[in-house]
Amino acid sequence: MSKKSARPRLAHSGAAAAFFAPGFARMRREALRVAHLDAARRLIGVRLCYSDRHDEIGFPLRTIIADALALESSGIVLAHNHPGGDPSPSRADINATRALADLAHPLGIRLHDHLIFARGDCRSLRALGLM
Repeated sequence: MSKKSARPRLAHSGAAAAFFAPGFARMRREALRVAHLDAARRLIGVRLCYSDRHDEIGFPLRTIIADALALESSGIVLAHNHPGGDPSPSRADINATRALADLAHPLGIRLHDHLIFARGDCRSLRALGLM
């Protein structure tokens, strides 16, 4: 098997949710994971950002874009958790997602989705029509 085919392919939100879910299962504080993808939506890198707070995570837009450029990402999938138990996106989640999409688009980087996990449930901002 070639190295390229061994990398997970996050072709749709369900595949991305299955990839990210195990990492959020027992987290007690918010964390953000950023999957960087090639043009075929195969994984080329993941960045993990932890919060110092239980209930809030910052979206390091410059870091995400810098990583995407360094990895020559064609696309990004964001995932984070809500330890409080409600997977509904907050206004801050929506605003940060839109800001990242606005920064990435002119650089030829597509923000495919932003997934939010809580208590075994997952919400997709793309499926909710929020991006």
